[in-house]
Amino acid sequence: MQQPAPTAPANAKTAKVWDLPTRLFHWLLVILVVAMVGTGLTGKLEQHMVIGQALLALLLFRLIWGFVGNRQARFTDFLAGPGAALAYLRGLIGGGNKPGHDGGYVGHNPVGGYAVFAMLGLLLLQAVSGLFTSDDFVYDGPLYSLVPSSVGAQMSSIHRITIDAIYIVVGVHLLATLFYLLVKRENLVKPMVTGDKQLPAEQAAAITASAQGPGNLVAAILFALCLAVVFGGIALLR
Repeated sequence: MQQPAPTAPANAKTAKVWDLPTRLFHWLLVILVVAMVGTGLTGKLEQHMVIGQALLALLLFRLIWGFVGNRQARFTDFLAGPGAALAYLRGLIGGGNKPGHDGGYVGHNPVGGYAVFAMLGLLLLQAVSGLFTSDDFVYDGPLYSLVPSSVGAQMSSIHRITIDAIYIVVGVHLLATLFYLLVKRENLVKPMVTGDKQLPAEQAAAITASAQGPGNLVAAILFALCLAVVFGGIALLR
C-alpha cells in the first residue's frame, strides 16, 4: 500500500536549517566511511591509510565547526541531558511529536544528538587507532613506529573492534531514517541535501534570524587547514 506523503506543519515556511559546510561534511563522511570499509575489506591498505587520514581531517573540521558553525551545527544546539532524551522518546512512542515538527526540535533532536556524538567518537577512535596499527605482515600505520609493539597490538585490536560498533550505529541511523520517513512521515534526507526544512512560520523566522555562521569561505579555509595539520603533522612525525 502506498505510504501517505510527508506533511508539513500548518502555516509552514521554508527555513535554512543546515548550512552548506555541515551538509558537505555529512556526505563526504558517508563517502569516506564507505571507501574506508571497502579498502579495508579488500586489503587495499595503502589507500585505506590515506582515506583514514582524510577522515581524521574531516572529523577535526566537524569538531571545530561544532563550536563556530551556524546554530544547528553547533553542539550546544543538540547537546541535551538524559532527561530530555527520555522525554523525546516518550513523545515519539506516544505520538506526541507531530509530523514535520519533531517535537519542536529543528536540527538534531536529543536522541539524534547522542547518535551524532557516538558516531563522531567511534570514527575518531577508528581513525586515530589506525595510525598506530600493523597487519604484522606488510603494512604498518604511519605512526606505528612511535609506540611500543604492545601498544601497537592494542591499537590494532581497538581498530578491529571499533568497526563493528560503527556498523551498529550506522545500521541504527538508517533504520531511524526509515522510521521517520514511513511512520512519522518526515523526510530527514532531503533537508541534508537542500538545507531547507518546512517549519511553522514563527519558528522559521526565528531560525532564519539566528542561523548565520562564519560562511562558506571560512569553512573551506578551515577544512584546508585541518587537512594540512593532519597530513603535514603525520608526515613530520613518521
